[in-house]
Amino acid sequence: MATAAAVHILVKTQQEAIALKQKLDNGADFAQLAKKFSICPSKKKGGDLGEFRKGQMVKAFDDVVFKKALLTVHGPIKTKFGYHLIKTLYRN
Repeated sequence: MATAAAVHILVKTQQEAIALKQKLDNGADFAQLAKKFSICPSKKKGGDLGEFRKGQMVKAFDDVVFKKALLTVHGPIKTKFGYHLIKTLYRN
């Protein structure tokens, strides 16, 4: 079964996600922004979700983690939880 590790920032609005992505594109630290702005409990760990298996996350999230380029911030990705900025650290 495929596994991956990712970090993410979860916010309520697309506008917030776009603004944060611009900061990341300009060199802002992912973990610091996650700690400050994310509404996910993972914010305490800088948005780190650890390792998980394909199918453990909602489909839109899984699609990014298991199909898109590694070490690149993708998003905003809309799910039932809000808008995510997702960076996949590795896949097995």
